[in-house]
Amino acid sequence: MIMEATFRYMKKYGVVILLFVVTFSMAQNNQLFEQGKERYKNGKYQEAITSWMQILDNGKHSASVYFNLGNAHYKLNHVGPSIYYYEKALQLAPNDKDIKTNLAFAENARIDAIEPLPKTVFSKWYTNVSSILTFDGWAITSVVLVMLFVLLFLLYYFSFSERRKRLLFAGSLFSVLLFLVALTMTYQTYADFKNNNPAIVFSEKTEAKSGPSLGSDNVFLVHEGTKVQITATDANWVRVVLANGKEGWLPATDLKRL
Repeated sequence: MIMEATFRYMKKYGVVILLFVVTFSMAQNNQLFEQGKERYKNGKYQEAITSWMQILDNGKHSASVYFNLGNAHYKLNHVGPSIYYYEKALQLAPNDKDIKTNLAFAENARIDAIEPLPKTVFSKWYTNVSSILTFDGWAITSVVLVMLFVLLFLLYYFSFSERRKRLLFAGSLFSVLLFLVALTMTYQTYADFKNNNPAIVFSEKTEAKSGPSLGSDNVFLVHEGTKVQITATDANWVRVVLANGKEGWLPATDLKRL
């Protein structure tokens, strides 16, 4: 009986307690965010960073928090952190023009000017199309197109007008073609997402090695703020690829994963 009463009490008041905790946490994060903005306006950039980092420590991640962190680090000439946080903001808001603009300014402050490998016409087309939606978006589009096909086909099947049947049949075929395209994009963009493992170099400069050890030969030098793709790990080392195709091993402590 005591256990049942306790369970009923927890069930009755548990939601209320949870809502109180969530509301309190949101209020605290909003206060920290506004505090950071005020400190930023007064030129206290490091203090602003401290306020906004507390929000991240509380488990709250948003494009606006990352964007403001990028701005504060940029003001302090912290090239690596500023690029890192702009990139984090861009992951959450990929179409935000302000983030893209500020990221471009921060990238201009890098020492390394790495020319990416030239893209084929197909690669450019794929990049433009795949960036329209995330893999979740393409998956939802695929489901909608299947439902559209079923609807059009049923209307075609029960229609008596020859002209309408032709239009509905053509529409159903077109929806199938679009579905196949969307389904292909779903699988491809998901594969891209799984294989995408970017990081930003945080060390002022670091030598990439031919192997995962200090005794290996130097292959190239990279500086703070350079974006790399991690392709493998070995103990405290990571193999990275630059935009120009160069590969090498870096200490994992010299960079920060996005």
